[in-house]
Amino acid sequence: MGAKPIITGIEITEFSYQLHELGTDYNGFNLVYVPGSTVTRTSAVLQVHTDQGITGECLSGGINVATLPMFADYLLGRNALERERINQDVKRALRQAARVGLSVVDVALWDIAGKFYDAPLWELLGGHVRPLKCYASTTHGDHNGGLSSPEAYADYAELCLERGYPAFKIHGWGNSLVKLEIATIEAVAARVGDRMDLMLDPACELNTFGDTIQVGRACDAAGFYWLEDPFKDGGISQFAHRKLRQIIRTPLLMTEHVRTLEPHVDFALADATDFLRGDIGYDGITGVMKLAHAAEGLGIDIEMHGCGPAVRHVMTSLRNTNYYEMGLLNPKGPGTFTREYIDFSDGFDAIDNQGCVYAPTGPGLGVTLDWDHIKAHQVSHVAYGQV
Repeated sequence: MGAKPIITGIEITEFSYQLHELGTDYNGFNLVYVPGSTVTRTSAVLQVHTDQGITGECLSGGINVATLPMFADYLLGRNALERERINQDVKRALRQAARVGLSVVDVALWDIAGKFYDAPLWELLGGHVRPLKCYASTTHGDHNGGLSSPEAYADYAELCLERGYPAFKIHGWGNSLVKLEIATIEAVAARVGDRMDLMLDPACELNTFGDTIQVGRACDAAGFYWLEDPFKDGGISQFAHRKLRQIIRTPLLMTEHVRTLEPHVDFALADATDFLRGDIGYDGITGVMKLAHAAEGLGIDIEMHGCGPAVRHVMTSLRNTNYYEMGLLNPKGPGTFTREYIDFSDGFDAIDNQGCVYAPTGPGLGVTLDWDHIKAHQVSHVAYGQV
């Protein structure tokens, strides 16, 4: 192989998108069904250009590009294939900024590598083509006629089962509605619990440790596959979750809300979780692969947060992972899925009849962004170096 690709320029294109039939719940954060409502949000595409005409791309939330001014000049002139060196340097540089922004650059560099070697990312990671089992991951409970009762959740779980999903995850009720949370657990388990793996993610909405014990015991009785980020510590207290593991039997899935390798490993070594959580949007592909191998060394599994092409590539390359998160879904609308790609999509009907999806097979991420759509909704643009 000849000369290595050198980074010459970086572009960030921010654009708006709309989510239909969705709004927010009691405090303006959780997405829930609201008939006739539209939520407008922004996303961004990071492009890393090289002197060989290869451009790496990463679609991400706007917050992940907010730190680029802190290290864009560092990237210019670097060998784009030296991902580990860049990862370590930027990880240190962003230590006071929660390392936000590390991930998008890393994904774009992996995209460059795949295009440089003319191979899909899963092949560079040592993976092989395989089906990825999906779970249906819901929006939160609402009071508007969507997921508005335990029975509505049970109905939707049954619909997801009929479509082919082997597992179902409840994002439950905001504002620590413990009795309603427990009733939802019981209703879904009674309807489909003998035919689907069931998960619960309160998204840190339960107010107290006592609330969490009550909900955890309901999950125990219903045989849930995991309980995730239950209460308002924000998902970061090792001591509290170790205590919770001593009280309930349902496996805990934690570490979505800590970043980089060391805090994840510390959480596991503190007996504060049963599964590790990996998020490419937080730690990039390089970081998540480190987490996955650390988990494998401890004999536990890693479960990916969210969906998308990079997630599929990474999961295709791992042994110790179980389910692809198809979310967020809602029975009364398209959910949180948008159409920024020409040749890739997630969503309720993205699975095959076995409830599975596959990683793209083209070079790099193997997907094509719809630049006509992105440019039509552009709200800002910034460039560094030569683009």
